[in-house]
Amino acid sequence: MTDVSEGQTIRATAIDRDVEPLSIEGLSEPTILRYFEAMNAGDYATVASLFAVEGAMNPPFESSIVGHEAIAAYLDQEARGMRLQPRQGVAQPLDANTLEVTVTGKVQTPVFGVNVNWIFVLNDQSEITLARIKLIASPQELLSLRR
Repeated sequence: MTDVSEGQTIRATAIDRDVEPLSIEGLSEPTILRYFEAMNAGDYATVASLFAVEGAMNPPFESSIVGHEAIAAYLDQEARGMRLQPRQGVAQPLDANTLEVTVTGKVQTPVFGVNVNWIFVLNDQSEITLARIKLIASPQELLSLRR
């Protein structure tokens, strides 16, 4: 049992709640599983901590977001209300020190749902050095999503 002082806030994560652990068909990489769990829990500080110090996130329609603080701040502003639904994944070594992980699935927002490919590059410490998010939609669908 955890003692909580009056006024103290506790942020639940997927592990804290009685939620079945995430599984992605074809993939067991812990860093990637934790990324999706933390994203869906709204725990953007944990998501950012999965990146290398100079790790970069390349979201759709945006410039690269680099570094823990910038990634956490970006997600806190842009990812609220999103539910990531990864379906399948595949991991393959790029060289002796890096692993590329591709995950396909869907993102559901309060307004729309869209198919997505997430492409991650992990270093030899299993830190994310690059996360590229690609929307899979027709040009007309993509234009309607752009702000």
